[in-house]
Amino acid sequence: MQLTVLGCSGGIGGSARTTSLLLGNRVLIDAGTGVGDLSLDALCRIDHVFLTHAHFDHIACLPMLLDTVIGARNEPVTVHALPETIAALRAHVFNWQIWPDFSVIPDAASGVLRWAPIAVGEIREVHGARITALPAQHTVPALGYLLDGDAGSIAFSGDSADCPAFWDALACVPDLRALIVETAFSNREAELARASQHFSPATLLAALRRLDPAVDVWLTHLKPLDAERIVTEAHDGLHRIEPLLSGQVLKF
Repeated sequence: MQLTVLGCSGGIGGSARTTSLLLGNRVLIDAGTGVGDLSLDALCRIDHVFLTHAHFDHIACLPMLLDTVIGARNEPVTVHALPETIAALRAHVFNWQIWPDFSVIPDAASGVLRWAPIAVGEIREVHGARITALPAQHTVPALGYLLDGDAGSIAFSGDSADCPAFWDALACVPDLRALIVETAFSNREAELARASQHFSPATLLAALRRLDPAVDVWLTHLKPLDAERIVTEAHDGLHRIEPLLSGQVLKF
């Protein structure tokens, strides 16, 4: 199994792209601006999108993806998300005001968008991948995901502050190889991180005490203006902690 980082920044500008991970070549984990760098052929291969939550930096390219591939697909693109996330997208994006409702385009019987509600703890098996919805703690209903491959598992926090249930779930994964965890703000903006339900390095390092030191930690969602500071502050002497990079490929 291969996970390609399309976008992992907490903002835009230059080469920065917001959150999206390509699992194999047919499954997206989130649909931020990194999706826009895929070729037309690659976009047409996407069958499933797993969303962590409804914030714009994680769904920005979903409307354009559907609009782009509609004439090239015989089957819909299935979007897996919490019921609350689906309700928010239907009300505020796919509402014929901001964007057409692609669940009924080209017609109600064969829309290019299919909603698939998912709950914490639920497992979906798609294209050889086993994907489990993990708990998260954010300002809106949110998920993380556990991605299982033949050689181990990778966990992705999505956007989340410290969530004890998330760490409890990881403790039950015997072959966890890596954790991709958001760390949006530096310690000098700890109060902003707390208010917006994100990690800063200090809160992340405290949480990582619950994680096996053998698990690699990849930092994502760093705000561009503070990215170097965040990386410098996020070291605990126990784990290998590195920033995730756009274009990076993790095999598991």
